[in-house]
Amino acid sequence: MKDAVKTVSFGIMHFAIAFSVVWLMTGDVVLGGAVALIEPLVNTVGYYFHEKIWQRTDKRRTTTVRESTLLG
Repeated sequence: MKDAVKTVSFGIMHFAIAFSVVWLMTGDVVLGGAVALIEPLVNTVGYYFHEKIWQRTDKRRTTTVRESTLLG
């Protein structure tokens, strides 16, 4: 559940940043909104899977360390 909440909060922050940057660069609210909807959505999904990969890597690392300790 924590991962989902973290992902949503990241998405909201990313939306605000993406909109602001495109709007300030172009002066176009519609373009800012379009980019702000598409780019963070794709990035947020990528972030979710990025976190899952890191969790899997951490779990493997922990298992390897534990096995090394047991085998001495």
